[in-house]
Amino acid sequence: MSPRRISLFLIATTVLFSSSLQLKTTPFISNTASMHFSSLFVAAAAFVTALAAPAAEPVTGNGMSSLVERSTPAGTGTNNGYYYSFWLAQGGNVNYNNKGAGEYSVSWQNCNNFVAGKGWATGSARNINFKGSYSPQGNSYLSVYGWSTNPLVEYYILESYGTYNPGSGLTHMGTVTTDGSVYDIYKGVRTQQPSIQGTATFNQYWSIRKNKRSSGTVTTANHFNAWAKLGMKLGQHNYQIVATEGYQSSGSADITVS
Repeated sequence: MSPRRISLFLIATTVLFSSSLQLKTTPFISNTASMHFSSLFVAAAAFVTALAAPAAEPVTGNGMSSLVERSTPAGTGTNNGYYYSFWLAQGGNVNYNNKGAGEYSVSWQNCNNFVAGKGWATGSARNINFKGSYSPQGNSYLSVYGWSTNPLVEYYILESYGTYNPGSGLTHMGTVTTDGSVYDIYKGVRTQQPSIQGTATFNQYWSIRKNKRSSGTVTTANHFNAWAKLGMKLGQHNYQIVATEGYQSSGSADITVS
């Protein structure tokens, strides 16, 4: 019981005791006064009982106690030395949680659209290690994901995906072989869509791995160089993460980045 509840409990107990004592020591009390003290006695007793009862735990929208599961709110920040980003379009149930070091977990059910993961606030041509579990049910991506500005570009180095290969809706530009697999390179244009600079029109660059995996090393320089040779140049790097994305689907992932 909190200190405030304890104080209220003591006050209510005092009132209850005083009421009881006054009833017992006033033999010639009128009926009206008797009713007054009786009502006071009952009210005080009810108040004491209410204060003694444990407070109910807050309950989340899915009926679970908030102490059982707390999802990291949508947004960006730093956690255990790693940058994280969690973008969410309302709809369905998405629970994203930062864990130790570069680890995160996310589960989703009948989501609209989300992108979540850990990495670095400023991207570069670094080698990125990742490992974990990835279990999509429907349309979903596991990728090295990032943005550049001047020009504004959204990029994916897609390591695994669910039921939909996004290359079917893009322009095939070529291939690059690296990190044990062939990747198909694609380019697309997004018109008046959400971006790190608000609603905008921008290019998308994709490398889509033929042999899906949920663990390994991504040599990003090999992709960036291959894109540049095809006229797909990046600008100034913004954030860069190993992201899980879901679109009108369900699933779960637990990924560690380094």
